[in-house]
Amino acid sequence: MQRVAYKMKLIKGFEAEYKNRHDALWPELYELLKQTGIQDYSIFLDSETSCLFAYLLIDDKEKLSTLTSKGIMKKWWLYMRDIMETNEDNSPVSVQLEEVFYLL
Repeated sequence: MQRVAYKMKLIKGFEAEYKNRHDALWPELYELLKQTGIQDYSIFLDSETSCLFAYLLIDDKEKLSTLTSKGIMKKWWLYMRDIMETNEDNSPVSVQLEEVFYLL
């Protein structure tokens, strides 16, 4: 398994809405993430900065790039764009993080 971490930015004041939307994650999106090989996916919020930290495991991180072409993923991005910093294609602005330490 490969570990992947990245950060995103939530618009201040939408912390509860972000959590509510993820608590009601669409079954089709859940299935897509699982079919892509994503496991142990967590998102954490730093409420002081509104930064989101995401961490996941995947058997091949190259598979993550296939998500950008999926209709349900694009629909989710559109759904989330009003509460997050986004790119022109509605995808969340995200920064891949470099792993500098790991304790097994």
